[in-house]
Amino acid sequence: MIIMEREQSYFMVTQNDHAKIAGEIARNCKDDYFFDHTRTQEVQLAIQEHDRGWIELDTSPVWNDKTEMPYSFIDYPIVLKISFYKKGLNEVEKMSKYAGLLCSLHYSSFIQDATEPAVREFWNEEKQRQEQLLKGLQIVGNENKNETLMYHLDLLKFCDYLSLFICLNEPGDNKRIHPFFRNGFPQLFPFVTDNPIDAHWKIQETVSLSFSPLKGELEVKLPYRDVRKDQIEEHGILQAYKDTPVTIRKIAFN
Repeated sequence: MIIMEREQSYFMVTQNDHAKIAGEIARNCKDDYFFDHTRTQEVQLAIQEHDRGWIELDTSPVWNDKTEMPYSFIDYPIVLKISFYKKGLNEVEKMSKYAGLLCSLHYSSFIQDATEPAVREFWNEEKQRQEQLLKGLQIVGNENKNETLMYHLDLLKFCDYLSLFICLNEPGDNKRIHPFFRNGFPQLFPFVTDNPIDAHWKIQETVSLSFSPLKGELEVKLPYRDVRKDQIEEHGILQAYKDTPVTIRKIAFN
C-alpha cells in the first residue's frame, strides 16, 4: 500500500493501481526511447505488472503500532512480504521471461544489503532465476543486450517513480515534496545528457517534467481511498478501509 498522511486521514493507493499507471506512462513513452523495439511490449508489461505481488496484501491493510499508522510499502515487514514478491515474480515470468527478468532485477535491488536469513535466501533464489533467464534469453556474454537490459530496468524504475510522485505528493504543493523526489529522479538517461529528470506541479493536478519522454500530454486516473483517522480509531484499519469508497483523481503529465 502507498500511503500519504494527511491531517485527518490517510491517502491510500494500492500498489497494483499505481503499477497500472506506471504502465500507462510506459505505453505513452516515445518509441525511440525503448531502443530495442523487439522488447518494447515486454518492457511495458514488466512496468505494468511489477507490483503483482502486492495485490493480495493490499486487500487487507495492517496497522503499525510502532508508527501509529497503517503499514506502507516502505515499512511493511520484509520477511512477511518476500513470499508475495516471489508469487508476483513467478506470475510475471509466466507472462514473459524478459519481463520476469526485469522485475526480478528490480526487486533484488531493494534487498541486496539485507541480512535476515529469509531475505538472503530470497535474494539468492532471485540471483539463480536471473542467471537462468539471462542464459535462456542469450544475454550472457552479449554486451549490447546487457546494456539494453540495464537501460530497460532504468526505464521501469523511472515509470515507477513518476507514478509514485502523484501518490506521495499533494496536488499543486511544491513546498512539501516527498524526500524521494527532492533531487530529481535517480535514473539517468542518455537522451537527457545524463541530467536527472525533475518533476513538479505546474498547476493543480498537472505534473510538469524538466524533460519528458512522453509522446504528448498524458492524463491518468488514480484510484484512491481517503481513509479518515477517526473511522480507523472507531472501527480499526481494515473495516475503515473497506467502508471508504474509492475516489478517482485525474492527473495530467506534460
